[in-house]
Amino acid sequence: MSLTYSDKVMDHFTRPRNVGEIINPDGVGEVGNAQCGDIMKVYLRIENNIITDVKFKTFGCASAIATSSMATELIMGKPVDEALVLTNKAVAEALDGLPPVKMHCSVLAEEAVKSAIKDYYDKNAILYDLALFADLGAHDDHHGNGDIVEE
Repeated sequence: MSLTYSDKVMDHFTRPRNVGEIINPDGVGEVGNAQCGDIMKVYLRIENNIITDVKFKTFGCASAIATSSMATELIMGKPVDEALVLTNKAVAEALDGLPPVKMHCSVLAEEAVKSAIKDYYDKNAILYDLALFADLGAHDDHHGNGDIVEE
C-alpha cells in the first residue's frame, strides 16, 4: 500500500517536537491499541492552569509520530480547558491532512491529550463532566505498525 503524506507530516515524523518524558508530571495519559501496535504516551506540566511543558513517547507509524508531535505543539502554552477541546480533525488539519486509512492516528493523539488532562484532574481532585472523557479508549479499529520514538 502506497501512502502520500504532506510535507508537514514528513517534517513532524522525521523531526518530531517535544519527544521525551517529564519527570513527576502533573498529568500523564497513555492510549493505544494492541491490535495495531500504535501506543502514545503524553506527559503534561501545568502551572496556573496553563500547559507549560508537554512531552510524548510514541510507538507507531509515521502518522502516529507526526500526530503526537503536532498535538503537543498545538497545546503547548494553552489553558487546560482549551487543550481539552483539541480534536483529531484539528490535528490532521494542522498537518495538512492525513491519508484516510491513517486518520485513526489523529484520534489517538486527541485521546492521549485528553487522558493526560483527565489524570491531572484526578490527581488534583478537580471536578469535571464525565462526558468530556466518554470517548477515551472507544476506538479499537486501528491498523498499522511502526517505529518507536523516544528520547
